[in-house]
Amino acid sequence: MAGCGAREGRGRMTVVTEPVVPASAREAPLAYGTVAKWFHWVTAALMAVALPVGFVIQHIKDADKMVFYAIHESAGLTILVVALLRLAWRLLVPPPPLPDHVPRLLGRAANGVHHALYALLIIQPILGFLATNAWGFPLQGDTAYLGFIEFPKFTEANEPVAAGLSLMHTIGGWSILVLLLLHVLAVVFHQALRRDGTLLRMV
Repeated sequence: MAGCGAREGRGRMTVVTEPVVPASAREAPLAYGTVAKWFHWVTAALMAVALPVGFVIQHIKDADKMVFYAIHESAGLTILVVALLRLAWRLLVPPPPLPDHVPRLLGRAANGVHHALYALLIIQPILGFLATNAWGFPLQGDTAYLGFIEFPKFTEANEPVAAGLSLMHTIGGWSILVLLLLHVLAVVFHQALRRDGTLLRMV
């Protein structure tokens, strides 16, 4: 959205358009590095697999469920590995600061969503791993990690513990979905309404 101004010159009215934010918002120093971008988009791709599969598993026939569990669990544990590597990289190479033109309140909201997502991307796969073990289905056989890497059994089957872990895992899944929705809405807001170049930091 652009602001408009008007000035007169030699009897003519000239319309002057001004961008909402300065052009410096698109400068390279404000962009994320290549490695950080790869971590972001690989995580997005893995979540595009893990989340939908996780939500539909309960509606799949028992005969086919193991395939869906295998895909969901492998994607989830890969997300955990990527999230830990991404966090380590973030500590080594801090992300660029938000542009000065981004209001402080929006900046704090963005940081809050990012931190919550980081936490859940680590906690959620761990909850899922513990829940599957507690249900008596360790990552072995048909549900081996990536189809061929078997993990040792973590614990014996314990239905009350499994039910509690599964409930927390379900809450975590919906929480991630809400945070992702907020993240996407923020991208649309910055790109379509403010047009401040924020999206270009990660592409």
